[in-house]
Amino acid sequence: MDTDTVRSPAADDSAGRRREQRGWYFYDWACSVYSTTVVTVFLGPYLTTVAEAAADADGFVHPLGVPVRAGSFFAYAVSLSVVVAVLVMPLVGAAADRTGRKKPLLAAAVYTGAAATAGMFFLDGDRYLLGGLLLVVANAAQSVAMMLYNSYLPQIAPPEERDAVSSRGWAFGYAAGALVLVANLVLYTGHDSFGVSESMAVRICLASAGLWWGAFALIPLRRLRDRRAPAREAALPGFRQLAATVRDMRRHPLTLAFLLAYLVYNDGIQTVISQASVYGSKELGLGQSTLIVAVLLVQVLAVAGALLLGRLARRYGAKRTILGSLVAWTLTLAAGYFLPAGAPAWFFVLAAGIGLVLGGSQALSRSLFSHLVPPGKEAEYFSAYEISDRGLSWLGPLLFGLTYQLTGSYRDAILSLVGFFVLGFVLLARVPVRRAIADAGNPVPRRI
Repeated sequence: MDTDTVRSPAADDSAGRRREQRGWYFYDWACSVYSTTVVTVFLGPYLTTVAEAAADADGFVHPLGVPVRAGSFFAYAVSLSVVVAVLVMPLVGAAADRTGRKKPLLAAAVYTGAAATAGMFFLDGDRYLLGGLLLVVANAAQSVAMMLYNSYLPQIAPPEERDAVSSRGWAFGYAAGALVLVANLVLYTGHDSFGVSESMAVRICLASAGLWWGAFALIPLRRLRDRRAPAREAALPGFRQLAATVRDMRRHPLTLAFLLAYLVYNDGIQTVISQASVYGSKELGLGQSTLIVAVLLVQVLAVAGALLLGRLARRYGAKRTILGSLVAWTLTLAAGYFLPAGAPAWFFVLAAGIGLVLGGSQALSRSLFSHLVPPGKEAEYFSAYEISDRGLSWLGPLLFGLTYQLTGSYRDAILSLVGFFVLGFVLLARVPVRRAIADAGNPVPRRI
């Protein structure tokens, strides 16, 4: 007998869910290359160099007539992109909830960001304003797309599968980032043998990230399915839905207390990710190939670090492990202040320290927060989590840029970020996690 004729509806549903999950993984594979190649490695040093070429005798550029030190322009552009994303995300999220049609909105965000990234090929000479504009558009579009992408998780994975599905997506992203960075390293270090200039090699690497993003996003856009929201979920439009979620979260102040702690130290994490290459290039005088190898080291060790911190969490609890990681972040940045210029080996040691705490601190934070979400409100709370996260993540780049503008030293700028980890540690240490979980109506794990 043909086995296809006896498949049960449950089996068909399971097969469809697995197909969607495999498609979902590929969005991380598609978009993570933008984060690694563009934001972390190439664009910061390159856009700073372009801004310096356009600067006046005092080292300032003047976008819209505002004097900005060329070395701060990239950090300010990152901050502006976050502000734009926060303004756009509630509107897009509300539209997705009202209509249940996330996929067209996801496609619009993806191809807006991918086109802006591909357009970075034309960033040469002194076109720093073009670079800033493309960065703002691409970064904001990526934030909106990630919000929509994450919102699919509760739909494609039941609770018992969610951790594994989310982790696989994370792994796909790290793998893609490392793979493309290897190709970037080959092109950049061998640009003469390929018959292109160093600047052209960087521009090709930037544009290729946009092409990769757009091409592989076709897989999740084909496999993910939209589900029309029930009328009761679509009743509140726009910012009213966000306000209703915030009002509900106020009934769980300990959940909000954890969220505040996370937003503070995660802002520090995101700023280190986006500004480390500028620090290595401009302050330590390291070449682009050295920076690429360092980021590759971070990518590989982030996977190992996530597994290591996961094992530590099973033994000591997630809260204690996160607190330990924040101590490690603080010591790593403090050590970074004293790194000698022109010494790649010590920069690799710094990169190894970042990699070992990067993946684990973020993964455990997300896992711990999931225990603090009231049952039945997972998607709603994680939507606010994403919006709130983006809402504070402009402070770190802004502080970094301001510190450099006032002192002219990237060492002082990198040291200023220590405050985010110290304050985050203090705020998290004060959260009674067990009581917070019980207040949210969830069972308290034996070790948390």
